[in-house]
Amino acid sequence: MNDTDVREAVAAAFREEWGQVVATLIRVTGDWDLAEECAQDAFAQALERWRRDGVPRRPGAWLTTTARNRALDVLRREAVGAQKLREAAVSALQERAYDAEDDSGVHDDRLRLIFTCCHPALPIEARVALTLRTLAGLTTPEIARAFLVPEATMAQRLVRAKRKIRNAGIPYRVPPAHLLPERTTGVLGVLYLLFNEGYAATAGADLVRTNLCAEAIRLARVLARLMPDEPEVLGLLALLLLHDARRGTRVDAAGELVTLEDQDRRAWDRAAVDEGAALLETALRRGRPGPYQIQAAIAACHTTAATAEDTDWADIDALYGELERFVPSAVVRLNRAVAVGMAEGPEAGLALVAELEEEGTLDGYHLLPATRADLLRRLGHPAEAAKAYARALELVENAAERRFLEKRLAECRSA
Repeated sequence: MNDTDVREAVAAAFREEWGQVVATLIRVTGDWDLAEECAQDAFAQALERWRRDGVPRRPGAWLTTTARNRALDVLRREAVGAQKLREAAVSALQERAYDAEDDSGVHDDRLRLIFTCCHPALPIEARVALTLRTLAGLTTPEIARAFLVPEATMAQRLVRAKRKIRNAGIPYRVPPAHLLPERTTGVLGVLYLLFNEGYAATAGADLVRTNLCAEAIRLARVLARLMPDEPEVLGLLALLLLHDARRGTRVDAAGELVTLEDQDRRAWDRAAVDEGAALLETALRRGRPGPYQIQAAIAACHTTAATAEDTDWADIDALYGELERFVPSAVVRLNRAVAVGMAEGPEAGLALVAELEEEGTLDGYHLLPATRADLLRRLGHPAEAAKAYARALELVENAAERRFLEKRLAECRSA
């Protein structure tokens, strides 16, 4: 095989298999850093071996076996390797014993990894960040951008979380049913951010990373089966499905971004829309509203509108106001500014954007100047909009979003 084909095959395997390989190694060795190191080594070996031998029929199995063998070799060579091997063997036996009496019915290493990362002994930010790193293979800079914190801060957060898991002896398992509620918030946060990174990648050539979206939805379905009476679990699954229904129309054939109002609604996945709407209705009937249910309701306002002009922006504005009670964040307020701008006019939206700019909470977040630019464009002020688009371009890192902003900037400058 030529280098290009091999690199593409390895890249595809990384997207599809990284989380499973790392999760399996953590279960086998109990060493998080060793698991990541050996997984990375297996992918490096794949570049060389697959070029010579061809891509194996089951790339995931090849990578897992290679990484596991590498981990055992490392343990044998270390001075304390014998002890670590004994600990790994005991851990494996305990894991099998736990499987036999596990009343959750879930035997998925990736879901076990999420629940381990989301142990209540860890701070909520660390729970989400650690899972995104180990399960999805997101880089520290990507996770830092998702949290809007410096890269060094996020790196320290990840180190501390791994140390806490090791020193506290946090078990690698899905907890018994009576302990599930205390982990729910962190687990839902992980799946939400995992999907978001796939749906609108923070960096890279592609706007959408389909494998991350699919993995988040798969795990959300497993969680919904595990906790069928928890409305926020159903609300999250509904939210992911309603967004994913539009995934295929968010970029055109050339890979260029297509805004929501310009998407071909006939091409949306109606089965996903219907399933998401039904799940949302079931969740709301529980009478315990939460942020994921509210966000799903916002998504439903978009996906159930026959045309962009039929969108009930006043309802969306009200829903964002309700969401802010649960999630008092600047990003929620920015989204509400968009809704207000569409419902009441661009001037009203710009007033809210100005408040956020004054606060400075979203400094460095490209969607803040991009929102200002869009509202100014709609208001008919192309020169001011161009300045805001130029600022957004200084901050954006995703190539598809960059090309879209460059197109808008050119339109404003030529107006």
